Amino acid sequence: MSRDLEGARELVVGLAVQAGRLQIERRDTLRMGAPKAHANDVVSDVDIASERLIVEAIHAVWPDDAAQAEEGHGRAGASGWTWIVDPLDGTRNYVSRTGPWSVCIALYQGDQPRMAVVHDPAADETFSAVDGGGALLNGEPIHASSGPPLAEALVGVSFQPNPRTKERAGRVLRELLPVSGDIRRVPAALNLVYQAAGRLDGGLALDTNLWDIAAGALIAREAGVTLGGHGPDFTTELTIGAAPALWAELSAKVRAVA
Repeated sequence: MSRDLEGARELVVGLAVQAGRLQIERRDTLRMGAPKAHANDVVSDVDIASERLIVEAIHAVWPDDAAQAEEGHGRAGASGWTWIVDPLDGTRNYVSRTGPWSVCIALYQGDQPRMAVVHDPAADETFSAVDGGGALLNGEPIHASSGPPLAEALVGVSFQPNPRTKERAGRVLRELLPVSGDIRRVPAALNLVYQAAGRLDGGLALDTNLWDIAAGALIAREAGVTLGGHGPDFTTELTIGAAPALWAELSAKVRAVA
């Protein structure tokens, strides 16, 4: 079953921007819900409202599509197409006003990512990609960095803040900090799209969910970022990305301890 992926991207960019505008407008009046998987896994009524906005609009256009959505608005489908939605990746940053967050929407055909959008509401930046069509930032092409040596590279790190994953992250940081140019902690989706734009030379994400990385991974891949995990394919347990020239050095360091 074919689909107009460019048309889908245009519609979804609009939805992501609309959700981002809602997040900006409601930031001063948000209400927190109970933590989910652990005490640091927070959710607000704005997360839920954003997801409802996105999923309901998508299903008004493609009612037979499935959806996997972080805050519970997923549904089964019969078309073979699935939407992967994280309405607010980086809720802790959003709530505490300590860093960036994003709206993430990806479209899969079977198990293959075909279109993706990551929108940063605070910076008014929209990253997107269509499978085989390259990556864009606000409509302009973007590319991975040239890949400096690890000693000069800026590396993004993302991880779930539960006790087990923080221990893993500690091992990785102890390995990378002495040998890398510098490290930034950012939410997983922005980690990947910053690599796509050449702002980060490489990065890694530990113990994510598919909705955290699905959109960013396609955008990164289309910009020329090399992706993998413990094997040739990245997973939610371990996602490593790097400019091609940096890949061997960075991935070897991370795989040794992650």
